Amino acid sequence: MLFSDTKVRIIAKKTRETIVFFILFIIFAAVNDISIIICTDSEELPEFQASDFFHSSELFRIYKDTPRHRPVMVVARCADGRVAAHLLAVIRRRSWLVPPFLLWHCRIVGEGDYTGFEEHRDELFNLMMTELVKWMPVHVEYIELSNFTSKMFGYKTLSELGFFAVNWLNIHNSLHSKSPEERISAKLLGRINGAIAKGAETHEVRTEEEFADFVHLLKAHNYFKPKRFIPDATFFRKVVESGCGKLLITTYNDTTIGCCAYAVSKGNAYLWYAAYLRKSYLRLYPAEVTVWNAIKTAYEEGCQHFCFLDVGLPYRANKLRDFILGYGGKPVSAFRWFRCRYKWLNRILTHVWSF
Repeated sequence: MLFSDTKVRIIAKKTRETIVFFILFIIFAAVNDISIIICTDSEELPEFQASDFFHSSELFRIYKDTPRHRPVMVVARCADGRVAAHLLAVIRRRSWLVPPFLLWHCRIVGEGDYTGFEEHRDELFNLMMTELVKWMPVHVEYIELSNFTSKMFGYKTLSELGFFAVNWLNIHNSLHSKSPEERISAKLLGRINGAIAKGAETHEVRTEEEFADFVHLLKAHNYFKPKRFIPDATFFRKVVESGCGKLLITTYNDTTIGCCAYAVSKGNAYLWYAAYLRKSYLRLYPAEVTVWNAIKTAYEEGCQHFCFLDVGLPYRANKLRDFILGYGGKPVSAFRWFRCRYKWLNRILTHVWSF
């Protein structure tokens, strides 16, 4: 026999699931007459209410005003004009010191906003991602999706569109049931209290001078880290003006030794960008103090969770991940999805990460 009975049953089950999914998808699209539009300019955006800041028209306009960013809003609209869902992607242009000297990549954080149509998330996501992949300019080297609320969300759609999944880890701290002091390790809290006693202080960016120090430290810290992309100063200024983000700096003797930016969406805080002078101020623990005060600030503002958008690469030995877990966060298994422009490279990477 070419296939065992168990393998045949598995194949038959997957075939049935695929058929059922597409039948439901066709019925949903026919009943609601869903059309997909792709907006690249603010004037093209239809009116809609966004519950997720990462997929809002506000963030779209912030990206539009930021150099080296091209926002793309994918909108699913019913025949009567209602917006059923929308998904924000941003194409970024990066400059490298080695070939290729210019690199464009597309980044999507979260699965989109489906306010009022939550029961049809899978069908709408399929429609929007299919159109986005068709529309994507050829110079975009790769597309990356991350931070889904559910690990298996969109698995079928993304697999069929040629994306490959990389096992990742999402970490968040719950702020609703216990205070941050009840979750942090005693050893880490002792280090932080010692640094604060020596004069380390964290507060929101208040002046133009502090804002300049924030941007300078963030860019200098990540200059030789190609995985991390730091936007222009315009981006951070406009995020703060929108009321959906905060910039914090840690100082010692009027010197900025740490900084971070976090966004607030759907009642949760998301640590977006961070930088620290760890080696220069080893005994003041600038990273520990900065992140701790960001968590406390989010807790005082009533956020339900504090989420880390970057927990490092998915390797077994990961110092950043271990550092983050010291605050008492909860690790959750997740996928991060990628799709490369070159089909041969995409096939190789798909094979590599399938093991």
